[in-house]
Amino acid sequence: MNALELRGLTKHYKDFTLGPLDLTLPGGTICGLIGENGAGKSTLARRLAADFGYIYVDTGAMFRTIGLYALRAGKEPKDNEAVDALLPNITLEFAFIEGEQHIYLNGEDVSTAIRTEEVGMAASAVGANPAVRAFLLEMQRDMAKTQNILMDGRDIGTVVLPNATVKIFLTASPEARATRRWKEYQQKGIDTPYEDVLADVKQRDYQDTHRAAAPLKQADDAVLLDTSELNFEQSFEAMKKIITEKVR
Repeated sequence: MNALELRGLTKHYKDFTLGPLDLTLPGGTICGLIGENGAGKSTLARRLAADFGYIYVDTGAMFRTIGLYALRAGKEPKDNEAVDALLPNITLEFAFIEGEQHIYLNGEDVSTAIRTEEVGMAASAVGANPAVRAFLLEMQRDMAKTQNILMDGRDIGTVVLPNATVKIFLTASPEARATRRWKEYQQKGIDTPYEDVLADVKQRDYQDTHRAAAPLKQADDAVLLDTSELNFEQSFEAMKKIITEKVR
């Protein structure tokens, strides 16, 4: 599918006429990666994008940034009216550095600041806000119009990019996802009990699947991939195979 097709273009100059001409701008290949929190979407998406030469777009980072702004402003992320009032004051900018997305909040690079459990919970809360989703929707779609991209998020295949070339729904058991996240925390020197991480994973699952606005669900044409028993390399190879078979 082409992003833009123009037929029979004619340009009149003072001494001659150029045309008719046909112009075709090819659309990019779009890969949508959907799944639960802690399923490994972002980590796998970065590796896959680098391997295929695609631009990686982490939509979860956008919601995390809104959540971070709400927390810094002293607002409850679940209070839709309070968060709605903040949106006109928010400017999001993106930079792709060595194939990886950096996100800027009002000029500040918050790519690291948004990666806390507190901000993750705030992201889930603001993600249920229709005004926030509308605020980010066109921004996400614009990124996909003329570039080869790999985008991850909870509603990519159902709402944001329903016509994506490839859709993968990534899942794993809550216990497997909690174990992975707990190990990440340990590596970063964050001392959080495993039971607390598991409880957070289950709470976010419930919030994401029961929210009224764009709840987490598998698109009818998405390929389901359960990585509960797979390590990173096995998950990567399985996803790479799915994408290769769909785009060839």
